[in-house]
Amino acid sequence: MAAKRDYYEVLGINKNATDDEIKKAYRKLAKKYHPDANPNNKEEAEAKFKEVNEAYENLSDPQKRKMYDQFGHNGPQGFGGQGGPFGQGGYYSYSSSGFDNFGDFDLGDIFSSFFGGGFNGRNNSANKNGPRKGADLNVRMDITFEQSYSGVEKEIVITRDEECNVCHGTGAKPGTSPIKCPTCHGTGQVTQVQNTILGQMQTTRTCSACHGTGEIINEPCENCRGKGTVRKQPKIKVKIPAGIDDNQTVVLRGEGEPGKKGGAKGDLYITVKIKNHSVFTRKGNNVLCEIPITITQATLGAELEIPMVDGSKEKYKIPEGTQTGSKFTIRNKGFKSINSNNIGDFIFTVIVQTPKRLSKEQRELLVQLARTMNEQPPVKKRGLFG
Repeated sequence: MAAKRDYYEVLGINKNATDDEIKKAYRKLAKKYHPDANPNNKEEAEAKFKEVNEAYENLSDPQKRKMYDQFGHNGPQGFGGQGGPFGQGGYYSYSSSGFDNFGDFDLGDIFSSFFGGGFNGRNNSANKNGPRKGADLNVRMDITFEQSYSGVEKEIVITRDEECNVCHGTGAKPGTSPIKCPTCHGTGQVTQVQNTILGQMQTTRTCSACHGTGEIINEPCENCRGKGTVRKQPKIKVKIPAGIDDNQTVVLRGEGEPGKKGGAKGDLYITVKIKNHSVFTRKGNNVLCEIPITITQATLGAELEIPMVDGSKEKYKIPEGTQTGSKFTIRNKGFKSINSNNIGDFIFTVIVQTPKRLSKEQRELLVQLARTMNEQPPVKKRGLFG
């Protein structure tokens, strides 16, 4: 197993960093490595995201930071040399909104028992029953090539939980309210004390009576059956910016699942899929296409009308003697860049079309042209038995 990196190194800060500097560094990196923002490299992004979360969890808590500064990753030694009761690190699971610690052990109680300190574990009741952000949602939207070029506003229908309009999210029947759980006294956790050779050890598990909420609903709301939320399919307007590329994502903040205990709503991630076009293709911010021309246009030169993605036409003069496969560029007629003021170009390739059927007059004219150019005109051969 590879050695863990220093938490300060993970966040890119020094050991004297303030709480605000730690928080600022964490937000920047969490946004950068969020798996939803890295669909093409999700596995590596998840690993980085987990590493950043673990570093922030330890450095943002004064007691954990003090313990880390003193003992490092392995924690205090001397009890079997395993770096504390659970070795290195905690347990994490990935959800759409990030990584959440789901260990059932109260590290605060354990370290308090061992060292008499006030170590503040993550799984205390304040964190367990405090505000929690709602889950993020992910949807796909199909748009045309023209819509990706010019931008578009579309309406989509999503499925999500929304606050019950009868109980207003409490889950209790109108006129009643949830009561404090008598089993855990509202903490959402039940503590057990075990006698060991090292003394008493406290472990904490989720209360089975209230399932960790700290509350009991005696009379559930009939509309939501005590959940506090109901499943709905609202219509959401989405503005797709001009220049968006295939598989890019638009984020609508606060349009995800509702939060719990007053927490913020999750976000809505919309991944854009662009339909193929019969004429145009995209390369970077440039638009590419092929334009057919006749032999006479290629030979004598011509002024062409080139169709643009937005439906307009641009006049362009090609020189005489143009060969098939020649490329020409119309500047600043490509895609806009979402992140800058740059605009791509429109690049078209001419394809000289050779006529398959000629009239007698046309053939005679071409034969005369061939003779003036010292070319031997092809002789129309008769069949073997004709």
